[in-house]
Amino acid sequence: MPAEEGKAGAAPGGPRPIRVLIVDDHQVVRRGLRTFLEIQDDIEVVGEAADGDEGVARAGELRPDVILMDVKMPGTDGVEALRTLRALGNEVRVLIVTSFTEQRTVVPALRAGAAGYVYKDIDPEALAGAIRSVHAGHVLLQPEVAGMLLAQEEQAPQQPRGGSLTEREREVLGLIADGRSNREIARALVLSEKTVKTHVSNILMKLDLADRTQAALWAVRHGYSD
Repeated sequence: MPAEEGKAGAAPGGPRPIRVLIVDDHQVVRRGLRTFLEIQDDIEVVGEAADGDEGVARAGELRPDVILMDVKMPGTDGVEALRTLRALGNEVRVLIVTSFTEQRTVVPALRAGAAGYVYKDIDPEALAGAIRSVHAGHVLLQPEVAGMLLAQEEQAPQQPRGGSLTEREREVLGLIADGRSNREIARALVLSEKTVKTHVSNILMKLDLADRTQAALWAVRHGYSD
């Protein structure tokens, strides 16, 4: 495993680079991702892992801001690694980067708490943008992935649950659907981030949703997004 090094070009006292951990069982993929990301001024690759177990361990040691995670890996796969991270209380943002497009692969990863899902044929510059986006607190889904989740929701019995939300919770939900982070929502509504977190928790509880991804999709489907 290569030794981790600091970002050589980071200016003293400047903004800290986004710390990225790459978890993929193919060395050539890890090497390719590292080679590209290391030329980004605001992104630093702090480590690599070859499977889910190692990824969880490295995440605990290195405390990255974002993990690039494959789904299908020998041993512990990406979905199980995500569940383990959340069970351990590690809220690192996880961006799934995979070649698997089937609904039975995509949906469990998002339900487990992934902040985004992109395919390995993504343009390199778009990948860097995706890392920045999920680091900022946004939910990032390629259109066909969002379509899969919406289709699955449409197959389930629907209940008119939105009526239980307060006016403020409706405002927060609309901003979640627009991809805003808690910090951005707080600024937009002139609230503290702690208050926004409370509103988000209440929204998830009232709508019986697991995470922000589900909340964003629910909001779009029920007309809470512009």
